[in-house]
Amino acid sequence: MTTEKPNSRERTLHLVGNAHIDPVWLWRWPEGLQEIRATFQSAVDRMEEYPDFVFTCDSVMYLEWIEQHDPELFATIRKRVAEGRWRIVGGWWIEPDCNIPSGESFVRQALYGQRYLIEKFGEAATIGCNLDPFGHNATIPQILRGSGMDGYIFLRPGPHEQVLPGQFFHWEAPDGSRVLAYRLPNEYCTPGKDIGNHLDKSLAMMPADEPELMVFYGVGNHGGGPTKANLDSIARLDALGGLPRLELSHPERFFERVRDREDVPVHAGELQHHGPGCYSAHSGVKAWNRRAENDLQRAEKWASVAAAVAGETYPVEKLTEAWKLVLFNQFHDILAGTSIRSAYDDARDDYGRARSIAADVFNRATQAIARRIDIPLDEGTVPVVVFNPHPWQLEQDVEVEFAQAATVRLTDEDGRSVPVQLTRSEASMMGSRGRLAFRATVPALGHRVYHLLPGTPEMDGPVTATDTSLENEHLRLEVDPASGWLTSFVDKSTGAELIPAKPAPHAVVVDDKSDTWGHRVRAYDQAIGSFTCRRVRLVESGPVRAVLRIESTYGVSRMAEELVLSAGARSVEVRTAVDWHEQLKTLKLRFPTALTDVTATHEIPYGFIERTPDGTEEPTQAWVDVTGTLPSGERAGLTVVNDSKHGHDVTGAEIGMTALRSPVYAWHEPKILEEDGVYEYLDQGRQEFRYLLLPHGDDWRAADPARRAAELNQPSFALLETFHEGPVGRRESYADDGAGSVLVTVIKGDEDASGDAIVRAYESRGAAASARISLPMLGEQRVIEAEFGPHEIKTFRVPADPAAPVTETDLLELPVPVNSSPEA
Repeated sequence: MTTEKPNSRERTLHLVGNAHIDPVWLWRWPEGLQEIRATFQSAVDRMEEYPDFVFTCDSVMYLEWIEQHDPELFATIRKRVAEGRWRIVGGWWIEPDCNIPSGESFVRQALYGQRYLIEKFGEAATIGCNLDPFGHNATIPQILRGSGMDGYIFLRPGPHEQVLPGQFFHWEAPDGSRVLAYRLPNEYCTPGKDIGNHLDKSLAMMPADEPELMVFYGVGNHGGGPTKANLDSIARLDALGGLPRLELSHPERFFERVRDREDVPVHAGELQHHGPGCYSAHSGVKAWNRRAENDLQRAEKWASVAAAVAGETYPVEKLTEAWKLVLFNQFHDILAGTSIRSAYDDARDDYGRARSIAADVFNRATQAIARRIDIPLDEGTVPVVVFNPHPWQLEQDVEVEFAQAATVRLTDEDGRSVPVQLTRSEASMMGSRGRLAFRATVPALGHRVYHLLPGTPEMDGPVTATDTSLENEHLRLEVDPASGWLTSFVDKSTGAELIPAKPAPHAVVVDDKSDTWGHRVRAYDQAIGSFTCRRVRLVESGPVRAVLRIESTYGVSRMAEELVLSAGARSVEVRTAVDWHEQLKTLKLRFPTALTDVTATHEIPYGFIERTPDGTEEPTQAWVDVTGTLPSGERAGLTVVNDSKHGHDVTGAEIGMTALRSPVYAWHEPKILEEDGVYEYLDQGRQEFRYLLLPHGDDWRAADPARRAAELNQPSFALLETFHEGPVGRRESYADDGAGSVLVTVIKGDEDASGDAIVRAYESRGAAASARISLPMLGEQRVIEAEFGPHEIKTFRVPADPAAPVTETDLLELPVPVNSSPEA
């Protein structure tokens, strides 16, 4: 018995004229801008010559560049869009790295991209398009759905990297949202000549009996787009009759043909892995991005408070400018660390500009509020206002530089004594300013006034410290001076000892001969040595906290890790400084535990995912957790929270954090490095970062790592003030999400500058929840009450008119369509 295959001419091959353009990669952005302009001019020229030619290009920012630099060409593009010859796809500001940016950054890619398309062209994209990134996080379908898109096109991971249920499939996010996803066969670009070989390779990778298929063509990476030779070869090949019917098409037409089919399979979860080295390459750009994301969200929250409380104008244009700088530098070849060295001079400056704007907005907002606080004159004291950027109560160490710091004590707004201690200042001068640390408790998205006054601070506190141990009410740890790492870490609430009897080394150096992307690599596990401990010493101890400093070396590289344990803290903060001079090596910080039967959980953008603990290098946001069984039989776990690292693995019961990688810049296999070649290596010199060790019982959710990560990445801010009358209290809260599983991440002004507030939140623990978000900054009765499904992201518009009701919006801040469904 034989099964007949369909005649090739009964099949349709949708040929999509496309130009994949890297604005930065082996070149810097001015060259990228020129290549975009030349490519777009070529595309409109081809439309004059080939009446059936249709063109796509997916990064919205390119259109804004053309609008700014070539208005005449932009006008032509608008005309061709109206005709349907230039098809709108993608909807995101740029093709970002699809693992490293935060959940909110992915929302902003759509927010600014789609709103620009609506404003300039009268339509938004319906098909998401990220052809070149090196993997795709599991939350993307929900973000696409929430911003008006129901389809997605990608290339990587390839069939050899992840088996998927079909050429196209319903891709399902953890919340249940689905989009129809299509994996491009072979490549996203072609040579500028005959494309027959490209079509042959593509067809060989696709099902032989599928009636509708899609292939992209056109010169790419450094731009170019479809050429005359491309289009002439399509006509010639189609006339021969041996291939499927070749149709000059566009993605929406293809999706229309297959969208309603009942035989489309479902894939739930992420699309990985390609280029695991990208999760950690260029630690600088990873840190710049994380800090800019957090600085902007903090600035938005406090600018919203200042608008409501102090009548300040919400600076929507400034914040939009800053966000666009961040989004551009999330382009996959920038944020992934795979561009040339000089490109990172530009990225550093752009991130710096974005952070400077955020700092200015934040400063204006907090100063406007601080000067309205009623602070009565109290001779001999200095007020300190502490601002909490989170909509839940914050307990955190605060540091502030102050003159005569060695001879002061501290009280709260009611005159109660608060422990304070001298810590290491940024200045090294006699008789000048010093630095103070105290543990503050500040209301949800609020402020609190403390007072510095002359006196003798307390010397002893609840943290017991020796040269090798620290202990407070909740935790006890011991450091081995021989190994330079923990030999004991006890959660006193359960008595659980998390460290095994013979722990493996902590600061491990790995032989890493892989290229910048880490092509062909699954795990960074070829250890060739570890840092050697040179000294462990107690460098700070007092009523607020104690600090152990571990100093170690490897070759000519040096590292200092300071373990900070504060009174009342349920985690240990580790402040790390590395002076790294290794080449073709990777530094892994490993955290061995005594657990077995481990479940490994990683934070992803606006969510989390469980992964197999088999040592695979994984992309992670700000926390990783292992939970399992101790030798005693009880359940326990450890979460590692970071402020700038994204590459992690879990091997058995051990968490590994990729701290630094040192391949050559923009080095792509199969290029072989010359033994006597002159190269520049990544991550050379001084690097600083922080992380938390957060133990817990049998469920990581009780430790609330998403909030602990937010606190590490958006710390409190202290401002020295003066005395003045005002309408604002000395202890105020402006928004409170209740500190449950629904976490508010964004409070901002609306993009239309109408005076309305936008609030975004997501369910962070994987279970349906009822949320009550109070917004006293907008009126005592302003409350959002909503039901969240597991992993769900929701956005709300709170009108400036206190009588108008709160409404739910999509991610574009537009009304949610009636009877909308994430699977529609």
